[in-house]
Amino acid sequence: VELTGTLVLAVFTAVLGSLQYGYSLGVINAPQKVRHYARSLGFHNLSTSLPKQPESSSMLTMYWALSVAMFPVGGILSSFLVGFVADFRGRIKGMLVLNILAMVASLLMSLAKMGSPHIMVISGRALMGFYCGLSSGLVPMYIGEIAPVKYRGALGTLHQLAIVTGILISQVLGLDSLLGNDNMWHVLLGLSGVFAVLQSFLLPMCPESPRYLYIKLGKKEEACKSLKRFKGKYDTSRDIAEMQAEKEEAMKEAQVSMWMLVRSQVYRQQLFVALMMHLSQQFSGINAIFYYSTDIFQTAGVAQPVYATIGVGVVNTVFTLVSVVLVDRAGRRTLMLVGLAGMCLCAVGMTVGLVYQNTYSWMNYLSMTAIFLFVCFFEIGPGPIPWFIVAELFSQSPRPAAIALAGCCNWTSNFIIGMFFPYVEVICGTYVFIIFVVLLFGFTLYTCFRVPETKGKTFEEIAMLFQHGRVVVASQHGVEAELEQLQGTTEA
Repeated sequence: VELTGTLVLAVFTAVLGSLQYGYSLGVINAPQKVRHYARSLGFHNLSTSLPKQPESSSMLTMYWALSVAMFPVGGILSSFLVGFVADFRGRIKGMLVLNILAMVASLLMSLAKMGSPHIMVISGRALMGFYCGLSSGLVPMYIGEIAPVKYRGALGTLHQLAIVTGILISQVLGLDSLLGNDNMWHVLLGLSGVFAVLQSFLLPMCPESPRYLYIKLGKKEEACKSLKRFKGKYDTSRDIAEMQAEKEEAMKEAQVSMWMLVRSQVYRQQLFVALMMHLSQQFSGINAIFYYSTDIFQTAGVAQPVYATIGVGVVNTVFTLVSVVLVDRAGRRTLMLVGLAGMCLCAVGMTVGLVYQNTYSWMNYLSMTAIFLFVCFFEIGPGPIPWFIVAELFSQSPRPAAIALAGCCNWTSNFIIGMFFPYVEVICGTYVFIIFVVLLFGFTLYTCFRVPETKGKTFEEIAMLFQHGRVVVASQHGVEAELEQLQGTTEA
């Protein structure tokens, strides 16, 4: 199966939502924004940057913390609704309606100077978080359902590529010489709406997911048309047969809600793998690296640390591209293992570099190298893979609920790290990365022993991998029960 123009257009259009997510993640991070925010609130006598100590309890600190934190809070709340939005009117219409949220959020932030800046920015960030929580579930779901098996990994990785590209764009535009200044900061915050407008124009040209049309709605003709638009003129009978088998499985089981999925023993293994993948992404320390990077570059004597941080953003993007190329060749499990183990070693390097930075001057270079390598390893596996592997692990019926749960887990972890890392950093000081060394080592072991390879397998074959494991366990329990029963009778 070759990549068709329609498939490329559909994937490009979908990942515009991910680009917006990345932009919104990165745009608030540059510390100089606090200064402009402060002036617009009337805090004219403020020192040039926000105090790093969390103990600082001024009104400004509170407003700023709320502006940052409302984004993941919005994401946590909306991630529960991913399944409902995806199934209510389909993936395409779902993404279209969401763009209204993104445009309203952008307008609130870009017009912040005209009203009460703190209220407009905080509510804009919360709305944008709500949009991104839904988008970060819908985009991988749609791409996972339309991608041919051969390219599913590469196309799934594009979600993460768009996120890191969005972060990079926001870092570059956030430079003082561009939009990161007193006059333009509100434009910088509101600019993310551009992606929503572009996506709204392109979505009506994209076909709906054939799996949604056939399995959820039972529209065989429309599903065939959609398949032909995605894959060109070909015999759809094999794909329809695969979907029919999945539909029959789905009909045996009722529509799975999130609560049912949590309680069900049938999906417990898959769900545990999915949640651990998302936890390994957020608790790997990648956010801490970005939090620290400017400080480390400054200590190392880099004249303009902000450019070095943008350099990290470039490396981020380049290595996500490497993952796009490798993921369908090396496999998901292999890349996750390489990424997590590599990050574990880099976190050791970071700890050594930070502890001895005042003793040996060259230790700063060790820290800088560790930062760049850490980001490389993150983007090879733990960055992109958790987003699309959840869609691969589950069949049609539990898929929306599983993606919603995994998304909620991701956003909650993001919020926990964002809220508590500064406090942990004050307590642990330069030894803070030891926590991540321990966590990464645990995640590496878990991936090694528990995560199956999904490369090149159909959704049905992946489901069978887990069923096979359960059948073996079940048959063992059956034999034990039978023996116990026999022991209780005279026939024994």
